[in-house]
Amino acid sequence: MTFAAPLARRPAELSRRTRLRTLASHLVGSPLNLALTAAVALAALTVLPGLLRWAVLDAAFLPATPETCRATTGACWSFVLAKHSQILFGIYPFDARWRPALASAVLVGVLIYSVRPAAWRLSLTSIWAAALVAVQILMGGGVLGLTPVPTAMWGGLPITLILTVVAIGGGFPLAILLALARRSEMPAIRLMSTVFIEATRALPLLSILFIASIMLPLLLPEALLPDKLVRAVIALLLFASAYMAEVIRGGLQAMPKGQYEAATALGLSYWQTQRLVILPQAITLVIPALTNTIIVMIKNTSLVLVVGLFDLISSGKSALADPLWRSPATETYLFISAIYFVLCFGFGRFADMLERRNKVAR
Repeated sequence: MTFAAPLARRPAELSRRTRLRTLASHLVGSPLNLALTAAVALAALTVLPGLLRWAVLDAAFLPATPETCRATTGACWSFVLAKHSQILFGIYPFDARWRPALASAVLVGVLIYSVRPAAWRLSLTSIWAAALVAVQILMGGGVLGLTPVPTAMWGGLPITLILTVVAIGGGFPLAILLALARRSEMPAIRLMSTVFIEATRALPLLSILFIASIMLPLLLPEALLPDKLVRAVIALLLFASAYMAEVIRGGLQAMPKGQYEAATALGLSYWQTQRLVILPQAITLVIPALTNTIIVMIKNTSLVLVVGLFDLISSGKSALADPLWRSPATETYLFISAIYFVLCFGFGRFADMLERRNKVAR
């Protein structure tokens, strides 16, 4: 009995020692690793104390007034606390900002619900359609007793979320069709798909946004001209679809010919073969590349500020124009960067979960 406890603890102690030994080998396993570890530690010891002093110890928090910021030499988080509503929702009417807040909560809630594998059913399409209709009603108003608010006054986080969801959600099915069309045996369809993809990828996104916001009003009569927000959404959707189409085409080309022959032997039609056999495997192969493309598109939504839409960055710039404050741009852009980081990092974790799930399934 006296030896039972030490023997019971021994595997755990060995496991702990193994982990420490592995960590030590990674840190100091070679002269280069040792030098890099020392350099990183020295940089951290040099930078972190000053950063901690600026961001926390000497920072201004409450009360959220201009006087609080003037009395400190550290970060002015009071500005972010006082102006968070304007940064998040732009020039949307102040007394109705609960509506963009609720619209953002709806979009984030449906996004979180959609990452669950149990939610991947046909009904998810209906849920997303209902969510987008609810967002349109909340943001635009004009029904259910809500005051109408034109899209020119929309801004901040809801604009970023709407552009991201619609551009990626609508661009992905279009990208699949473009990838299949580019591999089609019909020359006309293959040529049209190739021309669209290559022309879109050859143009910077800024030029496409300028065409949508400046050139279209010169070419179309006002009665047929879509709203500025709609034009920006369509431009982002087409741009995203062209890039994702090439990623998906890479997955299709990586599929062995035997998969097509087996599907043909089973009597499956072309669309049944693609839907049941080829596309699920091809998309699984290119999840890392798709993830990278989608994360870049999330960040590209910030470019709509050049065509007059108030995304998060535009809302932050307008908040900094208040003459009563000392314009703490660093703190404001750190707050905005944190929001973009959460969106991009969250999608990256979702993609990692998909990869692990598909490995287990295999």
